[in-house]
Amino acid sequence: MASLSRKGRSGRPTPQMNVTPLVDVVLVLLIIFMIVIPAMTEGVNLEVPAVANVDEEAEDEGPEPVMISVNRHGVIFIDDLAVPEGELTAQLTNAHRRNPRSRLVLRGDRGVTYAQVRDLYAAAQAVGFPGVSLRVNRDDARAE
Repeated sequence: MASLSRKGRSGRPTPQMNVTPLVDVVLVLLIIFMIVIPAMTEGVNLEVPAVANVDEEAEDEGPEPVMISVNRHGVIFIDDLAVPEGELTAQLTNAHRRNPRSRLVLRGDRGVTYAQVRDLYAAAQAVGFPGVSLRVNRDDARAE
């Protein structure tokens, strides 16, 4: 009975397309994109933008912020004091305990990768800082 269902009206078998090679190619492309795309975003350099209009009042609100900086060599500073490797979380926890309402301001050198700034941001959130800001260079040329 199965052979009768495959035949058309003229008695000849109907052609069927084999989609297995197509599925194989699509899955290989999917795997390639899943591997390549995250690797491309890890090495993106962070260019600190210059801004023309800055809200001056927003900068002066609240307690003194905790400044965390990273230079192009990957050295991390909290309030201009170098942080030894592996002690970032402990130093951030101490800074947060001193003033739990203070916010954190991240400053990254132009040569710092996005991944480094992202890791600092994640560490600050894990400690419990209520707000994390990014410091940018002020552009003195005003837009007209």
